[in-house]
Amino acid sequence: MPQTDSEKPLRWLLVDFNAYFASVEQQERPELRGKPVAVVPSLVDTTCAIAASYEAKAFGIKTGTLVRDVRRLCPKAQIVEARPDLYVKYHDRLVGAVESCLPVSAVLSIDEMACRLGGGDRDEAAARKLAREVKAAVRGVGGVLRCSIGIAPNRFLAKLASDTQKPDGLVVLRARDLPGSIQHLGARELCGIGPRMERRLAARGVRTVADLFALTPAEMRAAWGGVNGDRFYRSLRGEEVDREESARKSIGHSHVLAPELRTPEKALAVAERLIHKVAARLRSNGLWARGFSLHVRFQGDGGKGSATSWNADAWSRQARLLECQDTLTLLETVRRLWKEAMEEAPMDRPFGVGVAVFDLVEDAHHTFSLFSEDRRAQLSRAMDRINEKFGRDSTYFGGVRGADFTAPMRIAFTQIPDEVERMD
Repeated sequence: MPQTDSEKPLRWLLVDFNAYFASVEQQERPELRGKPVAVVPSLVDTTCAIAASYEAKAFGIKTGTLVRDVRRLCPKAQIVEARPDLYVKYHDRLVGAVESCLPVSAVLSIDEMACRLGGGDRDEAAARKLAREVKAAVRGVGGVLRCSIGIAPNRFLAKLASDTQKPDGLVVLRARDLPGSIQHLGARELCGIGPRMERRLAARGVRTVADLFALTPAEMRAAWGGVNGDRFYRSLRGEEVDREESARKSIGHSHVLAPELRTPEKALAVAERLIHKVAARLRSNGLWARGFSLHVRFQGDGGKGSATSWNADAWSRQARLLECQDTLTLLETVRRLWKEAMEEAPMDRPFGVGVAVFDLVEDAHHTFSLFSEDRRAQLSRAMDRINEKFGRDSTYFGGVRGADFTAPMRIAFTQIPDEVERMD
C-alpha cells in the first residue's frame, strides 16, 4: 500500500554551511568581516570567484564571476586567494561540532552533511531543537560561521529545505505540506536537475515544481529515460528511496596556469606534476585505471587541427591503458599524448591543463598483467611512503622539476581531499 503522510516522519536533517570558503576567510581575518569578499584559486585577473561572501553576493558576485567583473561590480571587493588546507581543517572541526549534537550519516561535500534522525528526534519540535543545538555548535567553531538547516522526510527534500532560506536558515518540509510549500519553485532549483535536464523538461512543458507534481510516474520515467524518473517521482513526495552507492568513476586534477607558466614546455611540466597527484590517489584508494585523458585550454588561436581534437577553446586526448596505477606509466602516457597533439596543432598560449584517469577497477577485481610491472609499482609505493613520512613533494620524478609547487591542492565542493592530497 502507498504511504500516507502520517507514515512519513521527519527522517533527515541536512546542514549546509553558508558561503563556506569566504566565511572561513572572514573568521580567520577579522579585517574582512562585514566586507564583500571573493575567494579565487589564484591572484590573476584571468580567473574567477570560487566563493563569495554574502556582502559580495549583494553586488551580484557569485561563484564563476570573473575577477574583472568582480572589480566592476564592486570596486571595494576584497579578492582573496583560496587556502584549501585551511578549509579542510575547518571542515574536520565542523564535522566534530555537528557530531557533538547527533551522528553525521553522510558528508556530502566540503560544506554539506546529512544526519539521519531517529526515535523521538523525528518529532518536529525535537528536530528543531537539535537544529538549534547544531547551529550553536557551529558558532562555537567560529563566531562568523553560519549554517542553513533543512529537515524533511528524506535527504532530497532536506537538501531543498536547506537551500530555501540563507543565510542561517532553518526550514522544515513536511510531507503534508507538499506540493503547496514548494510548488512555486523552478524545476532547476531541485537537486539533480541541471541545464540539460531543464531543457528536456521544458520541451515537455515542465518548468516549475507544480508542473513536476502534475506528471504521472510513467511520464516521469519517460522524461528521465528510465528508472531515475521513478526515483525522482517518489523522492519529490517524501518517500525514502534506496540510494545506490555509486563507485568512483574517475580521478582527476586541473590547474589554471599562472602567466609565467603559459608556454607549452611549462604547461607540460604542470601536467606532469598533476600526474603525480593522480597516481598517488589511485594507489591510496586501491584503484587501477584503464583509461587516461589530457585536457588543455588555451588563449588565442593556437593552431589548426582535426575537428575531434581541436576547437577555439581547448583540445583533449584520451588513451587506453593496461590496468595501471604507477606514476611512470602515466607520465609516459601524458608525454606521448602531448607530443601527438603538438605535432597536429602547435599551441602557443596554454591557459590551463587537466589530467584524469577513468574506467577504474578496485584492487579486488584487478587483473594482473602478463608483463610484470613490479619494479615500477615498487618504486611508486616507495615514493608514497617517503612523501607520507616527510611531506608532500619530498620526492618526485625529475621531469617535473620547476613545476613541483605550481599546482597546489584545490577543493571541489563535492569532494573532500583524501589523505594523499592533505599531506604537508
